[in-house]
Amino acid sequence: MTSTDTYAISTYFTVEVDGSALGPWATLQGFGMKIASESRETGGVGNSMTQLPGRFSYTNIQLGRPVCSYTTSVVNWLTTFSVLPIPATAEIKSLDSTGKTIASWSLYGVIPAGWTGPSFDIGGAEVATETLELAYEGFLA
Repeated sequence: MTSTDTYAISTYFTVEVDGSALGPWATLQGFGMKIASESRETGGVGNSMTQLPGRFSYTNIQLGRPVCSYTTSVVNWLTTFSVLPIPATAEIKSLDSTGKTIASWSLYGVIPAGWTGPSFDIGGAEVATETLELAYEGFLA
């Protein structure tokens, strides 16, 4: 660690799909990758094992936030995708409280895997929220 390292202690996330902004998000969960491995015996005596990489799989990303003006952008993307379901590219950026990018990820083969809109209750004081789930095929370099 150096004194110039920046850590994501208080962040928010922005998402763009095919260059169109889906806005800032307050939470991001489930972002990850798994690599299956297969053990193979090596050597003439069978006393060693080699680990071979197998299939790569990527876990779905769940984004959450209060309903905002960008909610319309999400619904528009979902509507467009329902008519013409072509996987997209996406960029997710983690930003600090000043808006400086801490880290970013470019994804390909992105499709919406689910969306949950707000629930309303006139008797409650809950914030109306939305959740967007994205599936993707991998990272772009």
